Amino acid sequence: MTARRAARGGVRRGSTHAVSVSVEGVRTPVGTARLERAARAVLVAERAPDALVSVALVTRPRIAALNARHLGRRGPTDVIAFGLSAGAREPVVGDIYIAPAVARANALRLGVGVREELVRLVVHGVLHVLGYDHPEGEAREKSPMWRRQESLVRRAMRAAPA
Repeated sequence: MTARRAARGGVRRGSTHAVSVSVEGVRTPVGTARLERAARAVLVAERAPDALVSVALVTRPRIAALNARHLGRRGPTDVIAFGLSAGAREPVVGDIYIAPAVARANALRLGVGVREELVRLVVHGVLHVLGYDHPEGEAREKSPMWRRQESLVRRAMRAAPA
C-alpha cells in the first residue's frame, strides 16, 4: 500500500465509482456485469473517493504489445493496470487490461475456475490502480496486497453470479 492510498481516507458522501468493462475480440465465460460489480466492490471496500475505471478484455497479441511497450517485457501477461490519478485528493482514474486466454491457462495450472481467475485479475488490477504493489517471485503471494486480493476475491465469488 502506498502513502497516497493511505492518505485518501474514507469515502465522501456522494462518491461515485464508474466502472466500464469492454470486450475486444475475445470470448469470456463471465459476464461484464459481474466484473463491473467486482471492480466496484474493491473501490467501496478500499474507500476510494470518486473513481473512473475501465477494464478491457483483450487478445493475447494485444496484451503482449502493451506488455512490451509499457513494461519492456516480452510476451503476453494476464493483467496490466495503469493508475492515472494525479494525487491523493484527485479522483481515482485507471485502465486495466486483461487477457482471458492467459487467465484460462492460469486457471488450469492453478486448479481454479476461469471465472474465479478473471474476477481475481479484476481485483488485482483495481488494487494496483489504487496504489497497491507487491514484490515479484515467491514473496508475491505472502504480500499484504495478495492477502487483501484473495479476501476480496472470496467475497466477490460469494456474491450472486451475473
